Amino acid sequence: MQPEDQVDRPEQGPPQQVRIVHLTAPVFRALADGDLAAANAASPVPLSAYFAGPEWRGTWRRRSRQVEEDPASAAWVTGVVWDERQRVAVGRAGYHGPPDPSGMVEIGYAVDPAYRRRGYARAALEFLLERAAHEPRVRTVRVTISPDNVASRTLALQYGFAEVGEQWDDEDGLEVIYEVDAGSR
Repeated sequence: MQPEDQVDRPEQGPPQQVRIVHLTAPVFRALADGDLAAANAASPVPLSAYFAGPEWRGTWRRRSRQVEEDPASAAWVTGVVWDERQRVAVGRAGYHGPPDPSGMVEIGYAVDPAYRRRGYARAALEFLLERAAHEPRVRTVRVTISPDNVASRTLALQYGFAEVGEQWDDEDGLEVIYEVDAGSR
């Protein structure tokens, strides 16, 4: 997860009900270009201006290239965190790609600042862990977190993630690698 990704701590109330809505290559391209009108014309759900803003364009560029090279990866990569109750897009979440040959998937998520601290990061993480638990090819779920992102680390540890190493990411800098067995849920 990127340094700006913060864990949501929900106020009083029921847990959030979200699903991850997968996007297509045209939506990824439009978001990468910052073209909200074109993205919304092709998206299965309405997107806010934040989705086409500068903070997330790098992610959309990576996913656009990835889906162009491997169209089947669209079912795995970053999609829209969709609030089922409010019927609104509140963030992005998904895997970095399909399972690798060892059965590992890496997850990532970010919540639009307008919707933070309402439980959406937790709900997205639970959704992704639940999917991984039901995917026969997935054995391990990984998340990488900046050492100074205490909130994300705290959330990951609550779901059984254990530190297994470190890596340097050219975009995000130093990241601590955490993994959990996909079947542990």
